[in-house]
Amino acid sequence: MLREGFKISLTRFWVFFRSLGERRITLILSFIVGLLSGVAGVALKNTLHWVRDFISGLVPMDTTSLIYFGLPAIGVLLTLLFVRYLINDDLSHGVTKVLYSISRQGSKLKAHHMFSSIFGSALTIGFGGSVGAEAPIVLTGSAIGSNVGSFFRMNYRTHTLLIGCGAAGAIASIFKAPIAGIVFTLEVLMLDLTTASIVPLLISAVTASSVSYFLMGRNVVFAYYVVRPFTLHNIPWFVLLGIFCGLVSLYFIRSIWSIEKRFKQTRSPYKKWIVGTIILGALIYIFPPLFGEGYDVLQALLNGQSEYIFHNSLLYEFQNNYWLLIGSLILIIALKAVATAVTNGAGGVGGIFAPSLFIGGISGFLVAKLINQFNFIDVSESNFALVGMAGTMAGVMHAPFMAIFLIAEITGGYALFVPLMITSTIAYLTIMYFEPHSIYTKRLAMRGELITHHKDKAVLTLLNVSKVIENDFIPIEPTETLGSLVKKVTQSRRNVFPVVTTKGKFMGMVMLDDIRPIMFDASRYDTTTVQEIMNLPPEIITINESMESVMNKFEYSKAWNLPVVDGDRYVGFVSKSKIFSVYRNLLIEFSEE
Repeated sequence: MLREGFKISLTRFWVFFRSLGERRITLILSFIVGLLSGVAGVALKNTLHWVRDFISGLVPMDTTSLIYFGLPAIGVLLTLLFVRYLINDDLSHGVTKVLYSISRQGSKLKAHHMFSSIFGSALTIGFGGSVGAEAPIVLTGSAIGSNVGSFFRMNYRTHTLLIGCGAAGAIASIFKAPIAGIVFTLEVLMLDLTTASIVPLLISAVTASSVSYFLMGRNVVFAYYVVRPFTLHNIPWFVLLGIFCGLVSLYFIRSIWSIEKRFKQTRSPYKKWIVGTIILGALIYIFPPLFGEGYDVLQALLNGQSEYIFHNSLLYEFQNNYWLLIGSLILIIALKAVATAVTNGAGGVGGIFAPSLFIGGISGFLVAKLINQFNFIDVSESNFALVGMAGTMAGVMHAPFMAIFLIAEITGGYALFVPLMITSTIAYLTIMYFEPHSIYTKRLAMRGELITHHKDKAVLTLLNVSKVIENDFIPIEPTETLGSLVKKVTQSRRNVFPVVTTKGKFMGMVMLDDIRPIMFDASRYDTTTVQEIMNLPPEIITINESMESVMNKFEYSKAWNLPVVDGDRYVGFVSKSKIFSVYRNLLIEFSEE
């Protein structure tokens, strides 16, 4: 009786819920996603702090010691075992995974992503892995949005919007920066800014940041007060900083790509772990600022404490040597990319969000130090360190607006808003000259799987060959006769006949127009074989080919139907009419009402 009553109540609730309409339902779900993303962000921070406190209670962290060499290896090994034996899935490249789910998986993310990245990144970073926690929490928040959308059976458009809400909430929660969370979704995940999307994103971001403030207090990520305000005389130097940050971003992206490619060539996860953690441990032992996210180092530079660079270092006794400091800063910038890449390559879980902030802060501080040393002008080294963070973030992520608002929000003020805009814009323009895609989108763009703000291309990206394959073509073997082919012509409503062997291998095709002159010549029915009259198609489509490539093949070949193969095995045909029909339906769903 109780069970039946529960079913009736649930049915009534579902009917009432659906009666609210899609717009109201989306607003309600955006609040739920923001709430859960906020809790997830707090959970990640607390888990990370707990791991660090646990380690610091066991081993001395304030002295120069080989402990720096061994800790990251332990953390990455624990992460590797957790991912390999408990999750049994890939947790790397969180933001790229979100972008891929939007373009290729119907905005569906697995349920375990709602918690697995939290534990994986906490183990990696807590033990000193040189990566950031932001990409994992973006994946977590996006997975929350995706699974909430799936639970309430929302369509693709709303599903995608809820993923954006989760990502915005995650960034807003971990940084207490709601505006940056929204801009991240628009710039990095490339959701369209419309009246239908901005309100849910705003609700989610504000809710998540409120949860973070409520549970973790009002402290910002970096405590910084602008002592020396921005002056017009500094503009040329902030332009110079922007160019430098753009070039550093280019080095960072290409170094990570190159190193990760080398790790992918090794199949054994334990061999990767051994090689990666030996390199990582050695780097951290020589340069302790590479340990973990590096936010403590950035805070010290903002406070003007450049000697902190040598904290726990073998070079501590030389901390007052100016040129040694400059050399160390340059090496730290160069080696941070290596440390980040080997952490992920060895099996760790983390992103490049924090590392990009780190190299930016070091870059800004370095440029200011050199400007002051040569007496060009007296500039604030702390201001340059702060603005440098925005510069490299704009360059690495191709997200200048997010960089501007994030740095302004996490430092608690907008006093340096103009130099933030100048440096971020110049850094973005500099790297765009060399690298048209961000570190998140490059891999997908190379495969033609990237959703962009260009609506036509975005819809094409959402299409895949499997959605437009037609199988109602009658195949014929190459050894069959013309008479057999004519018989099949009478049974088919198509004018194309794929020539396929008994083992399914695609050999060619016969068009009705090809046999029209001889199809009524009965004297050739038993003497002419299909192999004699078949032709090769002007183009062949592979099952995993991008739709942009497919459309190019139709354009160049002027064909109306093209065969699809999987290896050399015949799968079916793709026609222009089918593509246009599916494209039109998807465009209607993708567009705003």
